[in-house]
Amino acid sequence: MSIWTRIADAIAALRAGESLFAVFDRLRTPPDRSVAFTIAVIALGAKMAKADGTVTRSEVAAFREVFHIPPQEEAHAARLFNMARTDVAGFEEYAAGIKRMFGDNDAPLCDLMEGLFHIALADGNYHPGEDAFLSRVADIFGFDERRFGRIRAQFVPDAARDPYDVLGVAPDADLATIRAAWRTQVRETHPDRMLARGVPEEAVKLAEKRLVAINRAWEDISDLRQ
Repeated sequence: MSIWTRIADAIAALRAGESLFAVFDRLRTPPDRSVAFTIAVIALGAKMAKADGTVTRSEVAAFREVFHIPPQEEAHAARLFNMARTDVAGFEEYAAGIKRMFGDNDAPLCDLMEGLFHIALADGNYHPGEDAFLSRVADIFGFDERRFGRIRAQFVPDAARDPYDVLGVAPDADLATIRAAWRTQVRETHPDRMLARGVPEEAVKLAEKRLVAINRAWEDISDLRQ
């Protein structure tokens, strides 16, 4: 059974008039985590797609870059996107439900935030409305400003991007500490680690951009310290 069929089953289990975000209080066991993660990214992404006032083709197409969606499963993904986009429940209710679903396990929440950044940057622009949206989601997830800034630094084009922010280390940290942080992030970016914490196989390509960012940050710091 494909993940999209399992998502369709989860949606079908909703009672009449029940909001889509109700699924987050039901999909809590390990076998359901990949289904929950996929619903979470698409649902919050649909809410975010209107944050800059428009829903562009590139933002919708970004879901295809985050997830591999076979042609025969496109109807399931489209239905999920439209349900979230038109749901009267606000994005904060969605984010709170997702936080309850994952509890203290915040690693999947980091993966989820990265998926949302991928979608936000799909049109080549990072709108202030998108930044406010993502900042609020991060706050609900329990991320402080430094952690949110570290994730944002991996994605948002900025000539002044700080490699220390990307690795989540202080600028005055010694090289051994920085190297350890870099190696930890590389390990956590391995597809096997991501699959184990609930990121579906269809979305492990999220690791590609993160790996590029953290390796570049380590190289930049290493060059500065020479």
